[in-house]
Amino acid sequence: MEKVSVKTFINKVLAGVAMGIVVGLIPNAILGELFKFLSQYHEIFATLNSVVVGIQFTIPVIVGVLIAMQFKLNPLQTVIVGTASFVGSGAAAFLENKWVLTGIGDLINTMITASIAVIIIMIIGDRLKSLTIILLPIIAGGAAGFIGIIILPYVKLVTTAIGQVINSFTTLQPFIMYILIAIAFSIIIVSPISTVAISMAIGITGLASGAANVGIAASACMLVVGTYKVNDKGVPLAVFLGAMKMMMPNLLRYPIISVPIALTAVVTAIVGSFFGIEGTKESAGFGYSGLVGPINALKFMDGNIAINIIILIFVYFVVPFIAAFIIHNLCTKVLKLYDPSVFKFNEGENEK
Repeated sequence: MEKVSVKTFINKVLAGVAMGIVVGLIPNAILGELFKFLSQYHEIFATLNSVVVGIQFTIPVIVGVLIAMQFKLNPLQTVIVGTASFVGSGAAAFLENKWVLTGIGDLINTMITASIAVIIIMIIGDRLKSLTIILLPIIAGGAAGFIGIIILPYVKLVTTAIGQVINSFTTLQPFIMYILIAIAFSIIIVSPISTVAISMAIGITGLASGAANVGIAASACMLVVGTYKVNDKGVPLAVFLGAMKMMMPNLLRYPIISVPIALTAVVTAIVGSFFGIEGTKESAGFGYSGLVGPINALKFMDGNIAINIIILIFVYFVVPFIAAFIIHNLCTKVLKLYDPSVFKFNEGENEK
């Protein structure tokens, strides 16, 4: 099997993760809230909602498979990486003598487990000969999955630590808190860390939840503006619909893009704070994906519903898009902090 450098290996893993997140999240991000609303009128929509949610639960497997495909592994090897990734992700837990799905798992641990499985497969190569179909799932899949489970609690400490830092923001003056949480979530949504997991873990509600939401919305708008001219139109559309994590490889390669993202979050947070946008711990990590954020924010708003909807459109879409456009052009044409190409999305990695 072809040898790859450490840099190329990491880039291939990131590329697989980016595509896997898009595939797994988009169905529920687009249709989840709609099906929930329509389910009160007909049970078929409840079934459809369970379908899109079910697809989301397969993200660890999808990520593992797409990482394996980046390394051009054969079908058997690819499936082994996918299954190991699922086990190591923590998406399922053995509770009361049965396996229970707990979510999409820890994305960082999914990446690590998939990487371990790929490395084991690359080391073994063709050495197993005719026993490959019997021994490879045990050696590569079992070993990688076992290591993934062992290190999962320690990897989760990263999410916990970040959550504790964010939770400390809530003790600050409300206006400052709003801005800091918005900035934090605007960056985290593009990282391997799950904003939903952090929101649920620290239980942020009210203004803190609203701040997280507008921060994620600001990040989405900035990424749409940044990706629009340097990618096919499907990339900004996917970002707009909720797949911000597909730009994770870009953030890790070019950390400078966190600057326009954070600045857009600051502007949006100032406006969001003025209108008192709130939310729940369940909605905090979504932004406007599936309109989860705006729908929950609407529940906390008093007065005319039509005016409130206009306010939400203004805060979640108009302000961040205008801010993103101005900040992006300022950073590229005036300050020259980065080249627009840093937002170029690559499905595969060709570096050697």
